[in-house]
Amino acid sequence: MGESGEGLGREGGLSAGMIDKIVPSVESALAGVSDGSTILVGGFGGAGVPEELVDALIAQGATDLTIVNNNAGNGEVGIAALFKAGRVSTLICSYPRQVDSHHFQEAYRAGKVELEIVPQGTLSERMRAAGAGIAAFFTPTGYGTDLAKGKETRVIGGRGYVLEHALHGDVALVKAERGDRWGNLVYRKSARNYGPTMSSAAKVTIAQVYEIVELGGLDPECIVTPGIFVTRVVKVPRKDRIWIPAGSVTRGISGKAMATGR
Repeated sequence: MGESGEGLGREGGLSAGMIDKIVPSVESALAGVSDGSTILVGGFGGAGVPEELVDALIAQGATDLTIVNNNAGNGEVGIAALFKAGRVSTLICSYPRQVDSHHFQEAYRAGKVELEIVPQGTLSERMRAAGAGIAAFFTPTGYGTDLAKGKETRVIGGRGYVLEHALHGDVALVKAERGDRWGNLVYRKSARNYGPTMSSAAKVTIAQVYEIVELGGLDPECIVTPGIFVTRVVKVPRKDRIWIPAGSVTRGISGKAMATGR
C-alpha cells in the first residue's frame, strides 16, 4: 500500500483522536495496491464475494498478483474477472475446477498461472495461524498424498502429520453486511465464510459494506471482525439478486447470470 497509508488503519499512523476508516469510493479504497501483491479474497462460491472491490482492483491496474481464494472464480465476475484481465500469476485455493471456472482453466492450460492446491480446512487454518502469530502447525490432512511432497512430515502419537506454514496476505478484500468508522464488521449468514480469517491475516484489510452505522450502532456481542483488523471501509450499493431455492440446479449459470437473472 502507499507509504502514507492515507491516515487509515493499522498502517495509517492514526492519532488517538478521530479514527475514521471510511473512504469515499472503491477506487480510493484500492489506491496503493502494488504489483506482485498477495491478495486474500473472501467468498465461497458466490457467497460473500467482494465483487465491487475486485472490479476496482482490475481498474486500478495491479498485476502479477497471487490470489488466495476458496476457488478459481465463477462465470465472468469476481476472481474470474481477474483471470480474464490477465492480472493473476499464482492461485492458492482448494477447489480450482468447476463448470464455470473457464477463465482460470484457459490461463492454467496456457501456462500463464501457477496453482497451489490446499485442502479447504488447511487453507483456512493457515490464514488463521497468520493472524494469530503462529508460524506453522502440523495437520494430518494430506499426509501420504501428493499434497505432502516436499513438506516436512512427522509421526506423532502413531499418526502421520504434515507441517503447514502460515499464509499471510499483503491485502485482504472482504465483504460484510455493515460496519462503522472504526472498522468493526458484521456479516450476513454464510457470506461471512473466510472474511474474519482473511481480515486478521493481511497487512491491510479493505472491507466493502452495504451499510455504515454510527459508533455504538453495532452490538459489541455481535461484532465478528473487530476494527483493529480492518484498514479501510467503503459503502457499496446493494444489488438486486434473484432467489434460487435450495436444491435448484445452478451448474453452468455464470455469476453474472445468478446476480442479475440474465
